[in-house]
Amino acid sequence: MALDKELLDILACPSDDHAPLREETRAGADVLVCTNCLTSYPIRDGIPVLLLDDATAGPNGIGVHVP
Repeated sequence: MALDKELLDILACPSDDHAPLREETRAGADVLVCTNCLTSYPIRDGIPVLLLDDATAGPNGIGVHVP
């Protein structure tokens, strides 16, 4: 499910880096992925859930840059 482009433009990772997010599909589920740390956040019923407790950490952890 594609999010509205204007909404996606204003959303940011809730970790300390506040990097932009991109939309992806992982394991058959729509998620938003931080462009800095690669942490993913679920999209449930078309609503982004940007809670750190619901996030799947990137390879280096939440908020830690992935080169």
